[in-house]
Amino acid sequence: MEKSKVYFIKDINPENIIRAFDALGIELPGNVAVKLHSGEPGNQNFLRPALMKSIIDKVGGTIVECNTAYDGGRDTTEAHRKTMQLHGWVDIAEVDIMDAEDQMEIPVVGGKHLEKNYVGATMPEYDSMLVLSHFKGHPMGGYGGALKNISIGLASSYGKKYIHGVKDIDALWTADHDSFLECMADAAKSIVDRFAGKIAFVNVMANMSVDCDCCAVAADPKVADIGILSSLDPVALDQACIDLVYASDDAGKADLIERIESRNGVHTIEAAAAIGVGSREYELIEI
Repeated sequence: MEKSKVYFIKDINPENIIRAFDALGIELPGNVAVKLHSGEPGNQNFLRPALMKSIIDKVGGTIVECNTAYDGGRDTTEAHRKTMQLHGWVDIAEVDIMDAEDQMEIPVVGGKHLEKNYVGATMPEYDSMLVLSHFKGHPMGGYGGALKNISIGLASSYGKKYIHGVKDIDALWTADHDSFLECMADAAKSIVDRFAGKIAFVNVMANMSVDCDCCAVAADPKVADIGILSSLDPVALDQACIDLVYASDDAGKADLIERIESRNGVHTIEAAAAIGVGSREYELIEI
């Protein structure tokens, strides 16, 4: 069986994000959704619009996001739009808060826990998707990358609670941890299936704090930037990023590895591979 291809460029700049995307050899047809992280107000580590503008222009995309399930600067549509303005996203592209008006159900086929996923109601407006993810640590998931960006990231506010709570929205913060990670894999599968053959992934390994861009007060990064990776397989892509962290000779990686391991972060990758989202076997191709 042919291994998934993951492309890698060490220097992080707008031009190389385009090169990493071009290496995939994919055309994204029609109306393109560009999923990225808007960044919680106060967060210092989120990737800035200046880095993303060129690739968004290239695909002619609309930035898409969904409201959060917890209090903060992105939990209501009004607050989220203000954050998008504050952080400069509205200055570089159209922005769609997908669950601003409503949500919709999409099926999860072959998931371990979920039979359905709740996403923003505007999803049918998009023909293809570019997923721009900031790879870093995460307080609950251990790490955040492509799989989290299309699962929790594309879930409606209610859908986020549904995934976190393993179908019980009242168990948002108390559900079995590994089951939560498996639900992220289930939700990711629903998105990959929906955009089959019309979805591409780019992970940027920069500003790698142990905390997510969803944290208003986040720890400063202690590990040096590694580069840009791209793939058509989000499982292979996230696995390659994890492997590059372990392979790094940066002493500061210890904190990030501790965060990933203490939350069993790799289990999301294991679970996604088990249900056919992608493969953990990959070929790393340096550009």
